[in-house]
Amino acid sequence: MSNKNLKLLQALKNKGESLEAEMSFFEHIEVLRWHLIRSVIAIMVFAMLSFTFYDFVFNQIIMGPKNLDFWTYRMMCKVGDLLSLDGFCVERIPFNIINTELAGQFMLQINSCLLMAVALGFPYLLFEVWLFVKPALTDVERKGARGFVFYATILFIIGALFGYYIVVPLSVNFLANVSLSEEITNQITIDSYLSTIATLTLGCGVIFLLPILIFILSKLGIMTPEFMRASRRYAIVIILVIAAIITPTADVITLLTVSAPMFILYELSISVSANVKRRKLQEEKEFYKKG
Repeated sequence: MSNKNLKLLQALKNKGESLEAEMSFFEHIEVLRWHLIRSVIAIMVFAMLSFTFYDFVFNQIIMGPKNLDFWTYRMMCKVGDLLSLDGFCVERIPFNIINTELAGQFMLQINSCLLMAVALGFPYLLFEVWLFVKPALTDVERKGARGFVFYATILFIIGALFGYYIVVPLSVNFLANVSLSEEITNQITIDSYLSTIATLTLGCGVIFLLPILIFILSKLGIMTPEFMRASRRYAIVIILVIAAIITPTADVITLLTVSAPMFILYELSISVSANVKRRKLQEEKEFYKKG
């Protein structure tokens, strides 16, 4: 066969491989598209559910941290009475919520329903992510990542509850009682109030996913337990700074209350990374024994 024919066959082969790769790429895009469509549908279903029960969503969930009978404030009063701590009981939250835009209350209902939908639909969103990533994993990787959706969901729920029942009321109580002058009245827009609650609640939920992130990074070989142990002192400073930003208060008890779970999460992440490394070493030993 002449060189010309060989070059022609090689060109056809390369073209076939290119077309196959291109088809594979578009197939992945098609799969991703359907994952996104199902996720959007799930969010819309939860949004309509929130819209249906909006009276409960607004009065009990959104406005909860502003009411003195909120669970956290009642517990603070009980702890204050038990330990004889003056000023620990929340007696007033001095600010009024106002609307300054014509469509403000309508957008409040839409935005709050969407935020509730994201919070309620987060486990399903994780499930769709897992379904998209799963085919690209080996059997060993699938086995190691088993329970990803379950553990990530549990951590997110714990973090969101911690944010809503601890961080949000402490922040609202502190910021509402900051007064530079009696001539200044706190008139808080509904957008600012909703944004604060949503950011702190969902933000804490995401922060509590740290062990999952460390697990993935350790699997990829990017994070090691030795590095995390060596960086513990820097992590403590970063955690305290984050806690101070989340709850801008000079109260040491509040600061430690918010930062304590983050310290626990960091130590848990070290254990997760160490466990991943231990399994890797065990798999390497078994591989060399078989060889």
